[in-house]
Amino acid sequence: MEVKTLGTTGVQIPVLGLGTWGMGGLTNSNSGNDEFDIQAIRLGLELGMRFVDTAEMYGRGHSEEVVAEAIKDQRESIFLATKISGGHLAYDDVIRSCDASLKRLQTRYLDLYQIHWPNTRIPLSETMKAMEHLVDDGKVRHIGVSNFSVHQLTEAQEALSKTRVVSNQVEYSLTDRSIERDLLPFSEKEKITIIAYSPLARGQISSQVHGDRWKVLDQIAKITHKTRSQVALNWLLLKPTVVAIPKASNLDHVRENAGSVGWSLSEEQEERLNEAFK
Repeated sequence: MEVKTLGTTGVQIPVLGLGTWGMGGLTNSNSGNDEFDIQAIRLGLELGMRFVDTAEMYGRGHSEEVVAEAIKDQRESIFLATKISGGHLAYDDVIRSCDASLKRLQTRYLDLYQIHWPNTRIPLSETMKAMEHLVDDGKVRHIGVSNFSVHQLTEAQEALSKTRVVSNQVEYSLTDRSIERDLLPFSEKEKITIIAYSPLARGQISSQVHGDRWKVLDQIAKITHKTRSQVALNWLLLKPTVVAIPKASNLDHVRENAGSVGWSLSEEQEERLNEAFK
């Protein structure tokens, strides 16, 4: 698996990780598919996608428990990330949420702890002070955010005294390129890793949608002997600061996603996609 440097840390992470939204339930806990989800995560790990991202709000915490079961006995070789909900950003709530996630994930530390959504009702300085305390305590190795604007990213960084914000997890795909206006250039300049969620546009890219832009994608897929999804993921990963975390519970989809790395679109193919999906 190819790797990229996480922010300015020097830590190398896989360019392709495993998203877990929907595993263990959505807004409520659901254990009905645990066996299949665990198999999917373990296959992804075997294929080199040793970066697992979850969140305390996924399945009301059950997603973290599913991840814990999937990664047991191999925790030290996995880059493990979770997220704290936007409603838990007061100082004491941050500490409590982290401890609860650590317990569900059955781990002593988190490689990356992220603020899931900004919350304007709670001073960001208070939240970041708590996040930095978790780093000092050894419970968190790196601090990240999610769904933050350039302004919010800047404010978050200014609130930290000893550490840096290393990543921002945002939606980014061929069909949603809004971060390219300001967030992506800012992140490249400041060396902040972009973790792209919904990189396959919630299944739209692999579905049977038609039109001129999709013809271009299909042509490039045919030329490269890859699928639509593999081309779309490869296109994303051409950006120097971008990694992606597609979610897949289907084993064939996990294998398909893994096939998006180890090769590269040509400059001409990249430009054709840029133009078609602008």
